[in-house]
Amino acid sequence: MNVYNSLSDLPEFKNAVITIGSFDGVHRGHQKILERINQLAKEKDGESIVITFHPHPRQVIYPNDKSLRLLNTIDEKVDLFKKYGVDNVIVVPFTVEFSQISADEYIQKFLLEKFNPKTIVIGYDHRFGLNRQGDINYLKWYSKEKDFEIEEITRQDIDNIGISSTKIRNFLLAGDVKKANNLLNHNYSISGTVVRGQGIGKKLGYATANIEIRNQFKLIPPQGIYAVQVIYREERFDGMLYIGNRPTLEGHDNQTIEVNIFDFQKDIYGEKLKIEFIDFIRGDEKFDNLEGLSEQLGKDKIVAQDILKKEKTWKKNIKASQKKSDLPRVSVVILNYNGLGYLKKFLPTVCESNYENLTIYVADNGSTDTSIGFLKTNFRNVEVIDLEKNHGFALGYNLALEKIESDYFILLNSDVEVTKNWIFPIIEIMERDKTIGACQPKIRSYNDKEYFEYAGASGGWIDSLGYPFCRGRIFDNLEKDTGQYNSTSEIFWASGAALFIRAKIFKALGGFDPDYFAHAEEIDLCWRVKRAGFKIMVRPRSVVYHVGGGTLDYLNPRKTYLNFRNTLFTILKNEPKRKLFWLIPSRLILDGVAGGLFLVQGKFSHIKSILQAHFSFYGSFFKMIKKRRMYREMIEKISISNVPNTEGIYRGSMVWNYYVKRIKYFKSLK
Repeated sequence: MNVYNSLSDLPEFKNAVITIGSFDGVHRGHQKILERINQLAKEKDGESIVITFHPHPRQVIYPNDKSLRLLNTIDEKVDLFKKYGVDNVIVVPFTVEFSQISADEYIQKFLLEKFNPKTIVIGYDHRFGLNRQGDINYLKWYSKEKDFEIEEITRQDIDNIGISSTKIRNFLLAGDVKKANNLLNHNYSISGTVVRGQGIGKKLGYATANIEIRNQFKLIPPQGIYAVQVIYREERFDGMLYIGNRPTLEGHDNQTIEVNIFDFQKDIYGEKLKIEFIDFIRGDEKFDNLEGLSEQLGKDKIVAQDILKKEKTWKKNIKASQKKSDLPRVSVVILNYNGLGYLKKFLPTVCESNYENLTIYVADNGSTDTSIGFLKTNFRNVEVIDLEKNHGFALGYNLALEKIESDYFILLNSDVEVTKNWIFPIIEIMERDKTIGACQPKIRSYNDKEYFEYAGASGGWIDSLGYPFCRGRIFDNLEKDTGQYNSTSEIFWASGAALFIRAKIFKALGGFDPDYFAHAEEIDLCWRVKRAGFKIMVRPRSVVYHVGGGTLDYLNPRKTYLNFRNTLFTILKNEPKRKLFWLIPSRLILDGVAGGLFLVQGKFSHIKSILQAHFSFYGSFFKMIKKRRMYREMIEKISISNVPNTEGIYRGSMVWNYYVKRIKYFKSLK
């Protein structure tokens, strides 16, 4: 971390993401801001910058006010910024002259000229400039002309208590160290130099180091005994701290701060100590004699040791869970409709997944079987979302995912058997490359595990006429998996049977089109993701096994209807305008050819399905045109490229290749 104590020697920052404030305490609310600037800096390939002030503005504006009590010295504050991963800290010398600049000067002469920010992240109550005239709305007004973004961090709450430096000070002044530490998200501390005392503690059997605190504005908790941890030369020791006037001793009425460090014998006069407050034990008391004081100190030590032992156990448990909390939040969401048999058979494999920061949801689409009761009785670790009626695949997922906060969604069919390590390889690659919007595992057939499964195989492609196919499956021809498509590759669409997608992208693009009901909705969504410039990948290191046709059989006329109708919807909403003039008529003609094939095969109900699909398409034409505009606006808001990502589009015709040239395998395509 770089620290700058002057505005005159600042470098030229790269894609600066900045935040500004006093940050007294660097508490949980502040940490939310720091987390956000670090995240944005990483996304923008830039630098995170904290701008803070020294001395505290109140010391300059109200120099005669001695009531100010600060949670941090400037050095403590800088150390905390380093702990929370900031790239740069600017300590601005706060002077009377600086306090007099207007809000306009503050923005133009200070923020823009010195830092040229790409993004400014501030708390909900941030004010700046003379008489605190500037606020977030003022910054937003400027941002429209000066090409920077503003992001506001809303008020953070813990246990329904609003986080603020003032609340933390009040907890500390009341001796409620644990509540203060909870809001801080770290232990409150004081730092000072060890000075010589009178050696009375040593005579009592509890040698103490007397601490001199030189910063008059540093908040000192109230008088009493505290369980503490002492940091000396980066080594941590247990101890108990006394703050008080030593009322048991005659002629000693000045406040002293002294610490008894357990199992410690070193001579540390003149050395610096950092003392972290763990909990309050008791208030200061006067005893009849030194023997009474010594006896009480013995009891205090036992209490302190018990407190510190519990603290270490708690921290050990926290550390053990950090691996989980450091991983992105992943939510597996299974949409269920009367799928009790599949839940019994396949949900146990999902629950055995070895990804730690995982929540499993079953969203029930108004099942009339006993699915919900079964889940609540047998899978209490699975969250159940009752959608009350059957909304179809597309809308059902949209409604369920609205209720879930996560970093990644995995949309998993109920008829899929997963392997233990199916999640991590995909999350790992998506974390490594933030331009990957969605991904899928390799999908094999559950009923014939040597072969690829129809719904996705080893990644979806599309041809110039809008016909989808896969690495490992062209139309109805399924290949045997011999490892020929084991490379991690960019594709055009990821299967809805096991779709990994960034939650923010899913929501920003409006999720699935609810008019699809089911089938091809994932191709439509993936096409939008690609139009926004993101990649879609297949990661064959991850393998799942899909029954296929579990909720709607592949040969069902209803499936045929949805296939033909939704494909036309998808083309109309996503292809360039010029291409639509010839593509839509071509597809209608080819659909007629498909109807002829069904006629030869005697599948008359499928011919009817094609006709119904066309009439539905005509009736929904203008509705889809309106959606085309709506989705285009959504895409523009999150786009990372000026041009769509066209990887995974085959420039030829798969109909021609398959039926005329007899090309049956993906690897044979040129």
